[in-house]
Amino acid sequence: MSYKSILVHLDTSVRAHARLEMALQLAHRFHATLTGLFSTYVPPRHAFVVMSGTAGYYAEHERQRHERAGALERLFHAELSRANVDGRWLAVDGYANDVVPPYARLADLIVLGQTDPNDAEAFVAEQFVEHLVLSAGRPVLLVPSAGSFAPPGQHVLVAWDGSREATRAIHDALPFLAHASKVTLLAVHSPSDAAPRERIAGADIAPTLARHGIRLDVRESSVGHDTPVGDVLLSQATDLGCDLIVMGAYAHSRLREIVLGGATRTLLQSMTVPVLMAH
Repeated sequence: MSYKSILVHLDTSVRAHARLEMALQLAHRFHATLTGLFSTYVPPRHAFVVMSGTAGYYAEHERQRHERAGALERLFHAELSRANVDGRWLAVDGYANDVVPPYARLADLIVLGQTDPNDAEAFVAEQFVEHLVLSAGRPVLLVPSAGSFAPPGQHVLVAWDGSREATRAIHDALPFLAHASKVTLLAVHSPSDAAPRERIAGADIAPTLARHGIRLDVRESSVGHDTPVGDVLLSQATDLGCDLIVMGAYAHSRLREIVLGGATRTLLQSMTVPVLMAH
């Protein structure tokens, strides 16, 4: 099993080039085609008709957006040629939460940047990352907004709790797991967990992965009510020298807001290494 098509989201943020570089190297590793999908925040036209003279500002915003898209497209094609990777460029107009998911669903893997509150150009839509993780139906590889990273997957930490989401994440990550030098599966138990007899132990998923040629180091950890599971995952990833975390994404919608599970929220906010999430 391998990823044969990868989609990377690109915008005018500071981290877009680093995200593209990682996607290129992953496409080369997996012999995949790469789609560069350009989507940025587009202010609604009605926001500029309230005050006199703002129509010109809207037109200037559109001009600059297309100019930046053109420059990034030229860079994208040059980088494809340099990396000897096949790919295509797509620039889509409209609200990102509406226009990006249909394209994302056509890819085997999505490469996306972590939300960066310090870069205004990184904002493309409300809860864009959360929305795409939950709506794409495909695994999403999130690249941290700070730090530099080689293409991940040498030592993978798998977060396991026996749930549907965790199971989906493991199977969506099989190409990474198959290429990894080491895979550690970590089950973190808290007082709110189901009784041991009702959950699938980490050791029980090991034979399933062994059939794919993947060997696991299975670990278990117990925490109290006051210790966030997400913090344990990040701490263990650092202590073990992991360069990728694989986990299921938990959330539900409440009116127009996406409400995340605790560990999912922690990882999205505080990731220190790339994280592959699946829902």
